[in-house]
Amino acid sequence: MTLSTPFRHVWLPGLLVAASLVGSTVAQQIPQPVGQPPYRVAQTPPQPAQPVSVATQPLVHPLDPAVRWARDGLVNVQKIQDYSATLVKRERINGKLGEHQYVFLKVRHKPFSVYMYFLGPEELKGREVLYVEGQNDGKMWAHGTGMEKALGTLSLAPDGLIAMRGQRYPLTEIGILNLVRRLVEVAENDMAFGECDVKFFKGAEINKRQCTCIQVVHPVPRRNFLFHVARIFVDDELNLPLRYEAHDWPEEPGGPPELMEEYTYVNLKMNVGFTDADFDVRNPNYNF
Repeated sequence: MTLSTPFRHVWLPGLLVAASLVGSTVAQQIPQPVGQPPYRVAQTPPQPAQPVSVATQPLVHPLDPAVRWARDGLVNVQKIQDYSATLVKRERINGKLGEHQYVFLKVRHKPFSVYMYFLGPEELKGREVLYVEGQNDGKMWAHGTGMEKALGTLSLAPDGLIAMRGQRYPLTEIGILNLVRRLVEVAENDMAFGECDVKFFKGAEINKRQCTCIQVVHPVPRRNFLFHVARIFVDDELNLPLRYEAHDWPEEPGGPPELMEEYTYVNLKMNVGFTDADFDVRNPNYNF
């Protein structure tokens, strides 16, 4: 599959996640994942409109349309008070690509609050993490599973050595709002340089949601660039990014790009009406 191929991501049955935790235990309300990614690249892609490259437009940086979208998306997501979603992520840590992780999320924007319940893989299933900006001396509450469970609930610095084990980013950077902010920051930095090709692909899908794929390619490795290929899948109705993936340059000439990170938000439910109890370690539905 070449870099100019349109993409359609198709939901694989089996990962069905409850949207709330009211009136039952976490384990009862969130069925477990099937141990595989919740999407795939279709072997026979759809026939969307022809990809439009903006790289040849005069006096306009190729990233300009993407930056305009990201700024609009930033306004949209800032209007959202809270949301729940299932985050499916995969990251390369110290050169090794890890397994897919499945995390049920509750996010509130003011004050910034996050509750995480790990659905998989098996060794992480049942882990819970909770963070509220301005509480617990800036630390998050967390408890592990298996042997780690014996340690009980710990207060950890989000960017500390223990909390960052196996993670590319601290918990304080999680969520769609932080993703859009990061996209704007990186794109504005890249606009200071050339060597950039941007294409838009209609007809993509994330969990049966119609999306547009924005693909950014830096053909030549430069110290200024953080990735070789990045793809952002934007929900056509919500104008929000549901998936982001970034690839590094191949280790050998002619080889495939190496996945560095990917984050997919599915089962997104906005303005649920979360209260302080949803971000309280004393919540009886949690296991802190």
